[in-house]
Amino acid sequence: MNIIKTIINDLLVIEPSVLGDNRGFFYESYNTRMMYDAGLNMNFVQDNHSMSTKGVLRGVHFQKHYPQGKLVRCVKGTIWDVVVDLRKDSGTFRKWFGIELSAENKKQLYIPEHFAHGFLVLSDEAEVCFKVTDYYHPGDEIGFMWDDPEVGIEWPVSQDLNIVLAEKDKSWKSLSDALSMIDLSKKRL
Repeated sequence: MNIIKTIINDLLVIEPSVLGDNRGFFYESYNTRMMYDAGLNMNFVQDNHSMSTKGVLRGVHFQKHYPQGKLVRCVKGTIWDVVVDLRKDSGTFRKWFGIELSAENKKQLYIPEHFAHGFLVLSDEAEVCFKVTDYYHPGDEIGFMWDDPEVGIEWPVSQDLNIVLAEKDKSWKSLSDALSMIDLSKKRL
């Protein structure tokens, strides 16, 4: 595995070594020893798998008091995966990073705790798998508008791409509003 640092500290792109021949391909999508050797000693407690169609935008979400680290990959199709740094003591607080993840490029994104996450499906259909370091806690999820001008995420939206949002994602306001709703005495972001 090739582990690549990004412009945001602790946010990593992971490129597997893919072995291929006329039969197909093989690669390790996860190896605890290699992750630990790279300083990634997280404990994943749950695997999630989603399927979405072209134009579906899931996010931008995070858990208020039970932050999740994530290891994200796209196993079918192509997505534009985006994260926003919510670590108040970070030099990249409120900065975003985006990357194309696809079944073809086989890249993964390791997202530490205290990041907001979302993705846009660019192919006709996409399946996304991700490991998380904490369980989903109903009622703890919060988010902000995918097109919040305060954050300025550059989504690869073309005129022929209709954005499809869940009802909850339509109701989010700005990142500032989301951050103001967090009781920092419970768990510090």
